[in-house]
Amino acid sequence: MRLWAGLGNPEPGMARQRHNIGFMAIDAIARRHGFSPWRQRFKGQVAEGMVGGEKVLALKPMTYMNASGESVQQAAAFYKLGPADITAFHDELDLAPGRVRVKRGGGAAGHNGLRSMDRQLGSPDYWRVRLGIGHPGHKDRVTGHVLGDFAKVDQPWLAELLDAVADAAPMLARDEPEAFMTRVAMLVQEK
Repeated sequence: MRLWAGLGNPEPGMARQRHNIGFMAIDAIARRHGFSPWRQRFKGQVAEGMVGGEKVLALKPMTYMNASGESVQQAAAFYKLGPADITAFHDELDLAPGRVRVKRGGGAAGHNGLRSMDRQLGSPDYWRVRLGIGHPGHKDRVTGHVLGDFAKVDQPWLAELLDAVADAAPMLARDEPEAFMTRVAMLVQEK
């Protein structure tokens, strides 16, 4: 079993914020692959489904970004999953909008959701799907950028990206991160 956690904030008014792109990606995957309805569990919302022949538990922590690890840790402990079975989908300032990178392990790079997961899991050695939202240009504008809604001009690339991530998800489930990134890049370019 895989645990795929989309990171975001639970308030309805925050749903379209750049910080919630992790929730958006997990929702797109769950829709595309016919997951079960969302239900409350592990301080979050969970849905189950099959992706690329692998059973996946999708999780959206409802603990707010800064405490995401509490929810992820509870689900991981219940299913006895190690860091290698866990993937976090999250916003990434250091990637251009619409770009995707997958890596295993690494630092939190100032991302409070990842910092919480590192602390709760006791290891940073889980997978990360880094979804580019771009940098506002100056560190003083980062908080406003991350907590700001995607602009109307962002909607086309955002929809293409989420669709591509959902389409390529089977490669991710089969431990083919390079193929996943290539497929996402190809699909986004084709649009």
